[in-house]
Amino acid sequence: MFRNYLLTAWKVFMRRKLFTAINLLCIVLTLVVLMVVTALLQNTFFPTGVEGKSGRFVQMILMESSHSTKDNRRNGLFGYKVIEQYLKPLQGKGGVEAVSATLFPQSVSVYQEGRVSEVMMRRVDAEYWKILDFNLLAGRLPTQDDDAQGRMVAVLNASTARRLFPGLPYLDQKVSVGGQLFTVIGVVEDALHLNAYADIWTPITTLPSTEYKGETYGMFTVMVLGRTAADLPAIKQQLISVARTVPPVDPNKMDRNRFWGDTKLEVFARTLTSSRAEDAGVGKLLTAIVVLMLLFMALPALNLVNLNMGRILERSSEIGVRKAFGATSAHLVAQLVLENVLLCLAGGVIGLAAAAGVLWWLENSGLIPYLRVQLNLAVFGYGLLVTLVFGVLSGVIPAWKMSRLAPVQALKGTA
Repeated sequence: MFRNYLLTAWKVFMRRKLFTAINLLCIVLTLVVLMVVTALLQNTFFPTGVEGKSGRFVQMILMESSHSTKDNRRNGLFGYKVIEQYLKPLQGKGGVEAVSATLFPQSVSVYQEGRVSEVMMRRVDAEYWKILDFNLLAGRLPTQDDDAQGRMVAVLNASTARRLFPGLPYLDQKVSVGGQLFTVIGVVEDALHLNAYADIWTPITTLPSTEYKGETYGMFTVMVLGRTAADLPAIKQQLISVARTVPPVDPNKMDRNRFWGDTKLEVFARTLTSSRAEDAGVGKLLTAIVVLMLLFMALPALNLVNLNMGRILERSSEIGVRKAFGATSAHLVAQLVLENVLLCLAGGVIGLAAAAGVLWWLENSGLIPYLRVQLNLAVFGYGLLVTLVFGVLSGVIPAWKMSRLAPVQALKGTA
């Protein structure tokens, strides 16, 4: 019996190729977009590899000064004075393992024997290399002694090393940036993440001027690593308390400071929602993402329902003939539902392959430098399950309605 159902389904698919193609297209597009977007979001908020410790550290990208009674407000990135005097001393206390100061990557020109190359350069401290798990391919990483001595050393990623020194050994090469000459001491694997993205890294202490050391507001972001993920709530509260001890730049205009330690998801939420709450507006962000995804899936799902209903109603004559030859309502419903299930499964297989192809293309196209993502099979399973549910529901109701008709009515095509 099941074999007959499969043969009949195959013949129906081949006879109505347009319906089959449109149904498959709806399923495939829904799953591909869902899986690609989910893979990119997972790579951003819950990364592995170089930012594999993201569950143990918080980031600080915003410092805010305000007045308790006046409507005065200022916010910006951290100055090194705040980091050195108030945040660095937290290391080894209250579950804090390391505190790192970094600059955002900036585009710089590298000069070599008449050639100029544009690269992204980031200045970091030694703790940066303890918090992030770069895969060291050659040489060594900068140390606290390099920072203290202000050594002109640099680390390159693999792609930049190949581009700057094709066919040459990378270590001990000289790199000229903005009139400063750096010596390459290490090469790391390419990585794309919020905190890890750069082509070349150098110590903060190699900045041309030392004025940054006396600034309350400046150009730095901070990462604070906890010993375990369980330490993060206490660390967040500790950072809020520390902010109250930082003296305001101008006490006449502003009398209090605030800053927050955020997870990767909270950083994104705080940036989008401009929230000043401790939870950074994560609930609102997640709700918006879920609603958008449900709306996106609802459109092709409704289209799939309409197509299935039209396809089943169009086959009223076929149903009438089969009923005249003794087919029961259960047999007819089973046949029509099986066809929908097979379409959904076929669309799922094609969608999985297409999503893998799209992600492979994104990784190799260079549109997003150093991108490395993986398919989330759990999301694929949930997406396919939702598609199956819609497929079955869209087939059961019209199929049962048509199967209950008398043969003469079905042959006439009347409901």
